[in-house]
Amino acid sequence: MTWLVRMEVDADIARMAGMVDSYAWHKKLWDCYPDSPESKRNFLTRIDFLESMFRAWLLGPGKPVRPEWCPPEGFSAREIAPTFLSHRFYAFDLKANPVKTIVQRGPNGETLFGPNGKRMHGKRVPLVKPDALREWLIRKAETRCMDKNGLKIPGGFRVLENRPLEISPVTESHFRKQGVSGCHVGVRFRGILEVTHAEHFMKTYCSGIGSAKGFGFGLVLLAPVKLD
Repeated sequence: MTWLVRMEVDADIARMAGMVDSYAWHKKLWDCYPDSPESKRNFLTRIDFLESMFRAWLLGPGKPVRPEWCPPEGFSAREIAPTFLSHRFYAFDLKANPVKTIVQRGPNGETLFGPNGKRMHGKRVPLVKPDALREWLIRKAETRCMDKNGLKIPGGFRVLENRPLEISPVTESHFRKQGVSGCHVGVRFRGILEVTHAEHFMKTYCSGIGSAKGFGFGLVLLAPVKLD
């Protein structure tokens, strides 16, 4: 079973609890599963700042519990019913970390391959231009990820091109992990999608879209819609 949690926390309370960046939030949200070991972290998160308060989302397996730092009136958890993911069209709201991976090349520009025969990749570069961001989302809809054999795993949906697609300005999310500073680029996408393969779409919903899922990216919020 999959559960979706919404928590609304005052900014001062969040600061006193140590939730000062995306990685700190991720660690504190683990309080929703106090009986699970860290090796089983398989949930998605999303943090929105709303005028002196935070709205945190969590999507994962197993029934969560309310952490002490979240007030009772700010905690809501519901199990995702199978029928919820049986619709054809959804309005979606995704906060993602769109990047491209640079392929490593040799001194003559040739592609370098590792011992396993796969191309060697370098650092990830954030995408910032609207056209590149739109293309990134379309690619993720077509191919969620690659399996261990290099085969494409479909995302199970498509973004409707005849409906508006809102792409927010790029924002930076700074954090510290084990004493090292880092930064992710975040972009918010809002539009209408059509499910093209129910099983693949369900896996995409549960596993998230894009990279940096441990830092509050990849969770997609859905609302079923009917189109004429």
